[in-house]
Amino acid sequence: MRRWLHALALAGAVTAALAGCVQAHRADGDLIDDWAALPAPRLFVPATDACLPRLTAVVQAATYETVDCARSHLAEAVHVGTFTGPAALGARPEPGSPELRTARAECDQRAREMIGGDWHAARLTLNIALPPATAWVSGARWFRCDLAETDSIDNTRPVNRVGSLRGALVGDNPLVHRCFDPKLIGANLNYMAPVLCTEPHRAEFVGVYVERDMSWAEFARAAPAAHRRCMRLIAAFASVPDNAELPYRAGSIFYPPSQREWEEGDRGVRCFLWSDDRKLTRSMRGAGPEGLPVI
Repeated sequence: MRRWLHALALAGAVTAALAGCVQAHRADGDLIDDWAALPAPRLFVPATDACLPRLTAVVQAATYETVDCARSHLAEAVHVGTFTGPAALGARPEPGSPELRTARAECDQRAREMIGGDWHAARLTLNIALPPATAWVSGARWFRCDLAETDSIDNTRPVNRVGSLRGALVGDNPLVHRCFDPKLIGANLNYMAPVLCTEPHRAEFVGVYVERDMSWAEFARAAPAAHRRCMRLIAAFASVPDNAELPYRAGSIFYPPSQREWEEGDRGVRCFLWSDDRKLTRSMRGAGPEGLPVI
């Protein structure tokens, strides 16, 4: 009703103008040319290169928060990407689903660029955060890559830290996996206790191999094949022949991704040299046949 009253008042102003009684700075009678255009709606997108007080699989705009990386935080957003192609169509991919494989590959690459190496080689975990399903319906197509420090090789629960992870694998960093003294219960590995390589130990990290594309159940049945691939890494790491004598020099311990990570597309398997018959007091890197003899 106010709009109509306003229009009648303007009509009166036009009559006054015709009579030569127009006052300065009055309305010109055009109802649309003086209204500013409404801004286009903007969807929430989280920041990259930001540290986070918490880790979540879904990021809600209402509870979104970042902190200074110089303060205590739980994770760091290393990249924010965009779903494209078939992945951007239909319903939002679910956390932990195979539909996240392309996104995870992009996150993996960006994490490597940021820290200067393969995050599998350190006490780190990589997670993907998604927009809420309601935001997806509204057009949100982003995914965020979150990198966090973990408690240990056995306990991948993220822990609070101070300082950015940028360049974390450049130089001598305590996050990097090196030597361990495995603790057994009978013949079963209980946990890996990290120690200095100059201290008595029985295991050493030698590298990561990327497993072929298979289901989690198939991988679980393929332990001998995983052992063999790790043995190849051990031979190259220790500079010993990869031949029939290798099993008499060392064994292997390997850590695959979690089932959730596997389903998302992570195939990085961590390999460790295992010395069952003797304690080691130095790194076996480049040790050669004399440093890692046949027993």
